[in-house]
Amino acid sequence: MGSRIPVWMLIAFSQVIVITAVTNQNDVAVLNAIKSSWQNLPPDWSGSDPCGSNWEGIKCTNSRVISLVLAGMGVRTNSIGDIPSLSQLEYLDLSNNKGIKAPLPPTIQNLKNLTTLILVGCNFFGPIPDSIGSLEQLVFLGLNNNSFTGNIPRSIGNLANLLWLDLTDNQLRGAIPVSNGTDPGLDYLVKARHFHFANNQLSGVIPFRLFSSSMSLIHVLFNNNQLSGKIPSSMGLVDTLEAIRLDSNSLDGNMHRNITNLKSVGELYLSNNNLSGPFPNLIGMESLFYVDMSNNSFDASDIPTWFTLPSLTTILMDKTQLQGEIPSVIFQPQLQRLGLSNNGLNGILDVGNSYGSDLIVDLTNNSIADFTQKSGYNMSLILANNPVCEGGTTGRYCSARNPNSPNSLPSNNNCPPVRCPSNKILSPNCACTHPYTGTIYFLSYSFSNLENSTYYTLLHDALISAFRSSQLPVESISVSNALVNELSYLQYTLHVFPSGQDFFTRSTISSIGTVINRQNLFSLPQFGPLFFLDDSYCCFPGHKSSNHGIIIGAAVGGCVILLLIALAITYAIYQKRNATRAKHSNPFASWALDNGSIVGGVPQLKGARWCSFEELKRCTNNFSEENLIGSGGYGQVYKGTLDSGHVVAIKRAQQGSLQGAHEFKTEIELLSRIHHKNVVALVGFCYEQGEQMLIYEYISNGTLKDNLTGKAGMRLDWVKRLSAALDSAKGLTYMHELANPPIIHRDIKSTNILLDDNLIAKVADFGLSKLLGDDSKGYVSTQVKGTLGYMDPEYYMTQQLTEKSDVYSFGVVLLELLTARSPIHKGKFIVKEVNEAIGKSGDRNGLYKILDPSLGSSQNLGGLTEFLNLAMSCVRDSGVERPKMGEVVREIERIIDLAVLSLDAESASNFSSQNKGEVGDLYHPYGDSVSDVSSLTLPFETELRR
Repeated sequence: MGSRIPVWMLIAFSQVIVITAVTNQNDVAVLNAIKSSWQNLPPDWSGSDPCGSNWEGIKCTNSRVISLVLAGMGVRTNSIGDIPSLSQLEYLDLSNNKGIKAPLPPTIQNLKNLTTLILVGCNFFGPIPDSIGSLEQLVFLGLNNNSFTGNIPRSIGNLANLLWLDLTDNQLRGAIPVSNGTDPGLDYLVKARHFHFANNQLSGVIPFRLFSSSMSLIHVLFNNNQLSGKIPSSMGLVDTLEAIRLDSNSLDGNMHRNITNLKSVGELYLSNNNLSGPFPNLIGMESLFYVDMSNNSFDASDIPTWFTLPSLTTILMDKTQLQGEIPSVIFQPQLQRLGLSNNGLNGILDVGNSYGSDLIVDLTNNSIADFTQKSGYNMSLILANNPVCEGGTTGRYCSARNPNSPNSLPSNNNCPPVRCPSNKILSPNCACTHPYTGTIYFLSYSFSNLENSTYYTLLHDALISAFRSSQLPVESISVSNALVNELSYLQYTLHVFPSGQDFFTRSTISSIGTVINRQNLFSLPQFGPLFFLDDSYCCFPGHKSSNHGIIIGAAVGGCVILLLIALAITYAIYQKRNATRAKHSNPFASWALDNGSIVGGVPQLKGARWCSFEELKRCTNNFSEENLIGSGGYGQVYKGTLDSGHVVAIKRAQQGSLQGAHEFKTEIELLSRIHHKNVVALVGFCYEQGEQMLIYEYISNGTLKDNLTGKAGMRLDWVKRLSAALDSAKGLTYMHELANPPIIHRDIKSTNILLDDNLIAKVADFGLSKLLGDDSKGYVSTQVKGTLGYMDPEYYMTQQLTEKSDVYSFGVVLLELLTARSPIHKGKFIVKEVNEAIGKSGDRNGLYKILDPSLGSSQNLGGLTEFLNLAMSCVRDSGVERPKMGEVVREIERIIDLAVLSLDAESASNFSSQNKGEVGDLYHPYGDSVSDVSSLTLPFETELRR
């Protein structure tokens, strides 16, 4: 017979496989039902024996399925189907599968042996079923980062063995349930170590009954809810507590003195509430690392003595009614951040000589009269808006800076120059592989110095140790980009690199996610509890059938393959033609959209994800009027909350004004390359059902235009306008000078500059942007695009596009900040109108005709002359004569210094007397008329020429 096997032997062999199958037939039926209804399951789910064939994600004992782990595999389903019929299941992990869009059914109660249920980062919705309280063996319950609604089931109190309860980042409402004599409540969970309910919509008081001395809690995380009333004194009975987060609620009243009983608490977050009464005394809390009580209404108090606790790294007490002098003894070596802004602190500041060089101190908006170490200190110190910074003081401590700048760990420079193939990244061990990536979020943490490499090293080593102890094929990892997000979670970007091959299998991906989200990583006092959200893995290997499968497949398919081959060839030709046509008509074809994620040859889309039309329709209540927050010629903008819980602004192009698909793709590619605090971040996009939608981070305070006209409910004062100008200039500078490759915006205008909660300006809307090529002379466009009134006349006439076109548009925005007028006002261009107003020799009323009346007297606006000169230099006719955006940033910083000096009335008077004729100087500083802008020479230009 040679190598050929008779058909009868193949049939007999297949019968042997069936006869010797080891998997319980009920479990086989359940898994086959899942296989028929779910999508994107592992390709080795084939054959009749899941346990005997080692289906990926399945573990068995005594012929019964006891573990189902499909984390991070990209599976999709609208129902978890028959999983509750796997009656012996002990471990279920479906985490990080955004394609699971399903309710959790009441039949979950059938999993009587379940000890671990992890559903982190999926799209489960609807109420948490009350029947979940029947899972009496449950130890770990992680339902965070979904879209669960309704109340917390009080039946959870029946889970007597539960140690971990995480409901963070959902849409849960109502009160925290406690027992009432007949029904159970969370107070029954005396073994529980973790109550994580952050970022929901829970309301009512925190029940006194919730806590007792018999409990074992170490983490109570209730932040970002709508809880009210007093902090219950019963919390002080739980002496095992290590982290408490009650921030961003509506809690009020006094803090009970027994909080000092909590000797083990390391992190205490109470900020952004309505707490009042005497300033809390934490003198007995010797383990305290991190305390934040900012934005509360305590009684006026001197600096308390507990500020000198030996373990404290972070003290945040902004706007808490502190007063008096600051004792130098609080500046201890271990202290990393001290926030005391917006208080009544006074006297002379003496920081001593014991502090660490990485210390950040913010004393903005106090009454500090002097600073002892003006010329000899080594810390980041902010004393802006204190008397010490008035009267012309120019110390670096007088400028306002943001101490929360993101940090990234320096890349590994030990590798030789290597260009990795598409989709591969160079690992720390210098191998080109496909890493598994995602973000680790810590719900609490005990330090503030994100630049300290020690914390990176601790986290890196703990992760490596956890992976290797689980015998996972991990070659190396990279931990980078530490930052504190809008929910005050500490997050890190994680890259995990495979060992022995250039990709991970599905089983390994699942195991990595499970190791992290099961919290069996480590026990480090610096880091609190966490969760891990992954990026869809690009590069799972194809299915490789076993020899048995090949033989059986050959026997079954051999008799028909000749009949199908002609059809296959015909179909392949047909598909190729269709694909060719689709590629030419659809520029997204090469992006290979799959499972809501972008895979394939995408030019490094970082953070942006594909969103389905149905998800966006659902999160905007079918694009209802109540969710509409803006509109324009492009279409409309809606506010919505994604299934992930993130609040976003969804820009929906109307059918009559859709961009070309290539321009739409360009905007996505551009935004994905841009990561800067003064540029609006792209969250995702939608391109289906004839729709073009871009999903941005939600910026709450509207456009710069609305804030100039009062439409947004406020009017910006002079300093806030300067700050907005500086922020947006920094965003443009990043695009022109630091982005790779550089980018020309092409549509800078006041409606494309947005202000966030803190009035930080961010540049938005990149539909017309272009990459700046290697040719520094510019980009020649076949079609002039932009907005009338902001458009560079040189670009309009010559079609020669350079970054100086953005500078011209920005100059028009600067004139808007001065005048609060539109770029075309009563038929006149604002540039011409300003020239005419200030060009009347000796007419002091000329300035008043263009200034926004809400700014008040021009003589109280420090830096007004310099600001006008800067704006006019930006709108010069010739691009080569305009400043670069980096130069604009430096000049605005200088102008802000002048403006801050003029805020005090006496200083303003002195400044005015020293600069008599300031208004006249606007007309004749460099010649007969400012309209002769080509003759202007700004101070920063003179400095550069030196």
